[in-house]
Amino acid sequence: MCIRDRATTASYEARKFGIHSGMSCAVARRLCPHCLFIPPDFRKYRRVSEQIHAIFHEYTDRVESVSLDEAYLDVTHNKKNEPSATRLARQIKERIFAATGLTASAGVAANMFVAKIASDARKPDGLCVVRPDQVMAFIRPLPVIKIPGIGRVTDAELRKLGVRTVADLEQRPLAFLEEHFGKFGRYLFDIGRGIDERPVTPWRERLSYGAEETFANDIVKQGPLLDFLLSLIHI
Repeated sequence: MCIRDRATTASYEARKFGIHSGMSCAVARRLCPHCLFIPPDFRKYRRVSEQIHAIFHEYTDRVESVSLDEAYLDVTHNKKNEPSATRLARQIKERIFAATGLTASAGVAANMFVAKIASDARKPDGLCVVRPDQVMAFIRPLPVIKIPGIGRVTDAELRKLGVRTVADLEQRPLAFLEEHFGKFGRYLFDIGRGIDERPVTPWRERLSYGAEETFANDIVKQGPLLDFLLSLIHI
């Protein structure tokens, strides 16, 4: 099960103008001069995120946090002794809304990859259930860029090989994918068949730290960018 709630982002109304999360505010303002910008409040986001994660733990301790607003839950054995993951997802969505006023989208599936894709399929405030016998029909039409772990570089390489959808990926043999992508080829081979054996991992060692900033105006000179990069060293 993968559950996502809406936090800082571009609203669905703004997206109609081509605005998306992570976009420069200057670009967004050019696309929609009358849009409203609300300053972020990361302390509030973290506080609400803690509330939401506390709700997750009312149902299971097997919670893998992906970000402030996204997590995987393994509810195979859960604290409510509820055999239906679908009913649990509905309950969690209702609890989140009652506690925070936020809607959440949930994807219910047998593995993390399919649950992730399903959580994106019915936004906002959606619930998408993909049963084991529905997996291939659900994922075959997907562009390969939607697969977690595939970025622009890998997508470009797949394009050269004529692989644009999961259905295309499914047709490629393991030896072919390993020849072109090495060890990552095994992952692509499995994903192309709806296979993802990764367990939900409640805790993992932090391997890196990240920080980012979206500037109000485009920065074209090196000096201000270097100053900002130096300031990140102390975060």
